[in-house]
Amino acid sequence: MKEKVKRVVSEFNTELKLKGFRAFQIEQDGSDTRVYSRKEFYKICLTTGKSKIHYSDKSFEQEGTVLFFGNPHIPYSWETISTAYKGYTILFSEEFFKNSERSESLQQSSFFKIGGTPVLKITEEQRLFLNTLFQKMIAEQESDYVYKDELIRNYISLIIHESLKLEPAEDFDQKKNAASRLSSVFLELLERQFPIETTDQSLQLKSAQEFAKNLNVHVNYLNRAVKEVTGKSTTTHISERILTEAKALLQHTDWNISEIAFALGFDYPTYFNNFFKKQTGTNPKAFRLAEV
Repeated sequence: MKEKVKRVVSEFNTELKLKGFRAFQIEQDGSDTRVYSRKEFYKICLTTGKSKIHYSDKSFEQEGTVLFFGNPHIPYSWETISTAYKGYTILFSEEFFKNSERSESLQQSSFFKIGGTPVLKITEEQRLFLNTLFQKMIAEQESDYVYKDELIRNYISLIIHESLKLEPAEDFDQKKNAASRLSSVFLELLERQFPIETTDQSLQLKSAQEFAKNLNVHVNYLNRAVKEVTGKSTTTHISERILTEAKALLQHTDWNISEIAFALGFDYPTYFNNFFKKQTGTNPKAFRLAEV
């Protein structure tokens, strides 16, 4: 019998989920790979060097010091171009920040919105000031101060408000056509929902309408763009990815069918059974037994 295994997550990700916040210096940890779930945490980076940032349907190539804001609901990636690279990073969950009365600034900030600009150019004077805020957060996370979480939230708020005073960087690349950019963002947003790691985790985006709402576009426009670029419909992409994950969960976990159905966003196990049989010609239980 094939041994069931659980999805593996890094110790860093586990600690991050538990505490809801983590700050670290990039220069000191340059050789350390930190694996965490991007779909759950906001990110703010203060970095000096040359890099290219891909955020939603935009690309920013920057040299010098920049401040970057990453939203867990918007796909992004980072390419480091220069060999010398240093700075600071903080990661925090929405739940961690919502404990603050100032959490509205996070939701309203243009830096975290899909139509906003998440990159700011920073002067040397600004860099020195922001350095102190990141250093204070690093120090506080290791302290025994009872109210350190509230103090850290205040530092995050201060960074956001200081950033709102600055002009955003607008030198982004838009060489790709609109359909290609939108299709790419949709596919990355779809993929970022996986893998499913726990039984209490359920898919949030399961339909073309939900993806369109999240991307702030009309569903018909999204469907046309995805079909034009990939040759497949939005719904087909979603169904195929859910099916791939369903098979992996049936093969590699000991979760029962109801738990898998919930994790994949189905309200009832019968809905999951019907979906799986339509896609494969067999039911989840029979598929699992056949793979043992």
